[in-house]
Amino acid sequence: MRKIVKQVAAIDVDQKLLVTTLGRMYDDWSPELYAQKTFANTQKGFEAFLVWVKNSTVNEVSVRFVMEATGVYHEGLAYYLDDQGEEVTIVLPNKISNYMRTLETKTITDKTASEAIAQFGLERKLELWKRPKDIFKKLRQLSRERDQLITERTMVKNQLHAEQAEAEPSKSSITRIKARIKMLVKQEQEIKAELSALVSSNDEIKKIVVLLCSLTGVGILTATSVLGETNGFELIRNRRQLASYAGFDVKEKQSGTSVKGKPKISKKGNKYLRKAMHLPALSAIRHDERFKAVFRRIVSRHGIKMKAAVAVQRKLLEMMFTLYKANTPY
Repeated sequence: MRKIVKQVAAIDVDQKLLVTTLGRMYDDWSPELYAQKTFANTQKGFEAFLVWVKNSTVNEVSVRFVMEATGVYHEGLAYYLDDQGEEVTIVLPNKISNYMRTLETKTITDKTASEAIAQFGLERKLELWKRPKDIFKKLRQLSRERDQLITERTMVKNQLHAEQAEAEPSKSSITRIKARIKMLVKQEQEIKAELSALVSSNDEIKKIVVLLCSLTGVGILTATSVLGETNGFELIRNRRQLASYAGFDVKEKQSGTSVKGKPKISKKGNKYLRKAMHLPALSAIRHDERFKAVFRRIVSRHGIKMKAAVAVQRKLLEMMFTLYKANTPY
């Protein structure tokens, strides 16, 4: 009789639902996906899911819960399972998408994604997820809030410009718009002060931020944003993985001699990381000879300044990771 040696509970997480698949590996190394069910992405859904898993698996072998890092929607379940003492693994989305390309899956749905995660969990040796420090979560929350404020302020400033350009502008409307801009500026200053205080309160984070800020173009806002979005580089193992997580990885469509698409970044990654690197890259291009040389080389090859700027953004992000791992300033 075959013996079960590994059990996996895979979850494809979205905003409202948990699409789950149970899988097991036998001692003859044959995998089996044997149960599927959907639960609500709520506290009650978490509880019902865990009861279902317990009733559908054997007690002699531990169950590994495997899920993708899907924005913030997976966090509630991950924290709940961790509180219950369960083994949790969180995988970067690009790993699952790359793995799915190796399967014979033609239609991608929540169900097939859940099945792919289950197979991935059974076949691979996965690291246990460690709950990130609260400070990284706070850094991410504040950085994203500031980003939203800046976006909103830009929209309001455009509205003010349009209002003032009218033939007979409304004085009351202009007054209210200016008041909104003033309020948004004040809120952004409050967030900056809160970020600075948060970094100063933790010696370890302060040391890392100083290290990252030694890089040309990188300031405290960029450093805290990157640390917040990567949970202090918790899930990152190498520079290539970091680039893929941020969506800086290059995709190219080519088949034979007739099909050859232009290489471009996938953008299938963390948009906040890409956005955080935009202004630092421009500064690095102006003031750092190393990045200036990278920019010139790519422009001379392709003639596209935007492509060169994106390459510098990726290089700058990878350099931040290198400084962090080496624990040495630029």
